[in-house]
Amino acid sequence: MSQPAAAPARTVTVRVPAKVNVQLSVGGLRADGFHPLANVFLAVGLYDSVSATRAETPRLTVSGPDAALVPQDRSNLAARAARLLAQRHGIEAAVHLHLAKDIPVAGGMAGGSADAAGALLACDRLWGLDTPREELLALCAELGSDVPFSFAGGAALGQGRGEVLTPLEVGGDFHWVFAVADGGLSTPDVYRECDRLREAEGTGAADTDVPEPVASEALLAALRGGDPQALAATVHNDLQAAALSLRPALAETLTAGLEAGALAGLVSGSGPTCAFLLPDADSAARTAHALTTSGTCRAARPTSGPAPGATVV
Repeated sequence: MSQPAAAPARTVTVRVPAKVNVQLSVGGLRADGFHPLANVFLAVGLYDSVSATRAETPRLTVSGPDAALVPQDRSNLAARAARLLAQRHGIEAAVHLHLAKDIPVAGGMAGGSADAAGALLACDRLWGLDTPREELLALCAELGSDVPFSFAGGAALGQGRGEVLTPLEVGGDFHWVFAVADGGLSTPDVYRECDRLREAEGTGAADTDVPEPVASEALLAALRGGDPQALAATVHNDLQAAALSLRPALAETLTAGLEAGALAGLVSGSGPTCAFLLPDADSAARTAHALTTSGTCRAARPTSGPAPGATVV
């Protein structure tokens, strides 16, 4: 393979946000093993940083909370992103990627997807490739269903497997607290449990049994209006029952957050992080403190959204 074109930077660092699913409606299991989704994403101000540095051979390192839980071999999604971009341009993937983690690991907040999006942008800039944005988003979709949104940020409706994005208008900041659980949950396990529960309830789990998921018009209107009370009345996650089935203690976390003043609480994505919507920053700080001292979670992090997507810093 040819070597990448020269670029002035030796290291490029990209900041990438976490996400919360304010609506996650899950259709039935398709023949290809996926579920159709109506997935309303909101990027929030918890960030990983991905640094790409020129190197003789590919290398990946990780720092931050729970770094030991992150794979540091070729299976890491960020490493796969670098290889995919290099292959697309016919160059060597000679780069040292460093992931500075602050997004909870395996917490349902798309930390791995964020790292992949960050690696794509960082390597593209480092190698001087100037890949068009639409092509980068297509590469994101090859890597995983949540990666395109991690790249784009803001707010969006994800359809298909979640990778087909329609940007959404948001009328203001929404304040959140994220209660981080001990240990993670496997996303495939949560989807399998969702299917099992549907079968056990007698509704069936196939795409012929479950209605096609659609975005809630009331929820979209609440986002446009910047109205936390209206959003609280409409947030929903079809995977929450499955996450609670696999991790019953999350019910105590949800109760503690609501008792501490949250307008609404739900499991974030496939869990086990729980997300709480608050009316303002002061309320978020108080609720985070109450959750931290409640004994029902490992940590509680206040923040807000929408946040920008992958950004060179």
